Amino acid sequence: MTISRTICLGFIVAIAGGALLLLMPFATSTGEWGSPLVALFTSTSAVCVTGLSVVDVSKYFSFWGELTVMLLAQLGGLGYMTLTTFLMILIGRKFDLQQRFAIQESFDHRFAQGSNNLIKSVIATTLIFEITGAIILFGVFVQDYPPPRALWYAVFHSISAFNNAGFSLFSDGLIGYQSSLPLNLAVSALIIFGGIGYQVIIESYFWVVRKVKNSRRRFAFSLNLRVVVRVTIFLLLLGFFGILILEAQGNRALAQFSLQDRLLIAWFQSVTTRTAGFNTIDLNELSSTSLVLVMLLMFIGASPSGTGGGIKTTTFAILANCTRSALRGQERVIIDDRCIPPQLILKAIAVVFGSMVTVISSVSLLIFLESEQETVSLTFEAVSAFATVGLSLGITPELKPLSQLVLIVTMFIGRVGITILMAAIVGDPKPSLIKYPEENLLVG
Repeated sequence: MTISRTICLGFIVAIAGGALLLLMPFATSTGEWGSPLVALFTSTSAVCVTGLSVVDVSKYFSFWGELTVMLLAQLGGLGYMTLTTFLMILIGRKFDLQQRFAIQESFDHRFAQGSNNLIKSVIATTLIFEITGAIILFGVFVQDYPPPRALWYAVFHSISAFNNAGFSLFSDGLIGYQSSLPLNLAVSALIIFGGIGYQVIIESYFWVVRKVKNSRRRFAFSLNLRVVVRVTIFLLLLGFFGILILEAQGNRALAQFSLQDRLLIAWFQSVTTRTAGFNTIDLNELSSTSLVLVMLLMFIGASPSGTGGGIKTTTFAILANCTRSALRGQERVIIDDRCIPPQLILKAIAVVFGSMVTVISSVSLLIFLESEQETVSLTFEAVSAFATVGLSLGITPELKPLSQLVLIVTMFIGRVGITILMAAIVGDPKPSLIKYPEENLLVG
């Protein structure tokens, strides 16, 4: 079996196993067998760290059902290959070359060397962030709930936030805590660090260690870190100022809030559009312009080797610099005095093209099946599903079973990635030894 098929099969097995568990009587609040479609949709949404739901998770599922959803989100965030690799480490099994390349493909980076240390670092990083987030959130929730329930809420939302899953145990999301500074900052930090990628976090950690030890050796950040950090900051500020300016005027969504609440809500919504799925305001109150901005941010998404989806920040950076090079008449794409390989540019173009085809196909099917729903709402739903964000305008439970199946497939494609999915279907790419003559085309 090829590497790509192994990864896709891993997600399918995880989704199927999760759906079976959520179907059981112990997983539902009524103690009866659950709906197969609800179980499949929720399991897919959890494993694909999306957060879309056709039911109110806190009301439909029991504690064991909520626990299953949380564990599926953790599994989906870490990735199938990461978890299985970590289990191999625990039992002392060594990696063969095929498994190392599977890890490389899962993280979208060349980690064929030192895979054991990589996975250990990933697990340690995840636990540190999630435990820290749970402690902060416990201090917020314990003011409103008994300590045991507050602790459960804190753990669930911390794991959901760091894995960019977007599931909440509150019927209105986090709207009830839109003015809470600790919660907004804690959840935002978990979302950002979860989506920015493990490589960036670990590389930053080594830089801090060098600084603390006053090492005289020069530490050179990788191009990946520099690009990811710059694009992430740019998109966060774009979303923050865009929502703040567009929604703070007249009778718009933020007009009735105080200045501090406006800033918190605008910041949180800018962060959560980067594939997290939480909300501190009813998205139906946003203007059409803001919804378009949100969809753009969702489509770009998080960063490679992070827990989020989308086309990724690095893909966006490569295409932006391609455009700049074309406008300047340059034949190569240069970022920070580094030439981007043609193969990487082709991959970025393939990712964006495949992503657009997926979203357009999903939207077209939804419009065909849901003629009574507004096109904007259906488009928002499709983009949210593909980018594994989970933000919704509230129409998910109202969709027909076939439409929900469309979203299930869209979430799966968005999570495994266009390139991996296509490789799983047609086989892993093989270099061609044939060279063809060049000929120009009229473009633009």
